[in-house]
Amino acid sequence: MNDPRAHEGTMQPNRFLHGDVTIVPARIASLLVRHSNLQELRTRARGVDPEFAAVLIALQHAAMSWRASATGSPEAPEPEAEQRSKWVGTAQAATILGITSRGVRLAIQEGRLPAQEINGRWQLSREDIAHHKAARTA
Repeated sequence: MNDPRAHEGTMQPNRFLHGDVTIVPARIASLLVRHSNLQELRTRARGVDPEFAAVLIALQHAAMSWRASATGSPEAPEPEAEQRSKWVGTAQAATILGITSRGVRLAIQEGRLPAQEINGRWQLSREDIAHHKAARTA
């Protein structure tokens, strides 16, 4: 079983440190942008510290680049009949991840894969699936 806490111990933080510079992979930038409200921080920092603002913009660009490569678009598209949905069920998530539907449900139950239960069925975002897949191969 893949325990995310066990995986954290194998990743060496100094791998991302280069002197006084920290390298942030685009996938991690995407997680930071998504979960930390970086847009609001960027707005508040505008004009205060140019270097800080530039780094926040760079994080946003890296996140958009990764999101575009992982999901096919820089931002989650508005639902339209001809576009593929932002959300998938467990069977489609299993196909994307190369695991069984039971494995997807187990990952959801263990909190390793975010999902929403709607009318008794799990729905997963394509972006969360892409993050999960990338984290499993990292």
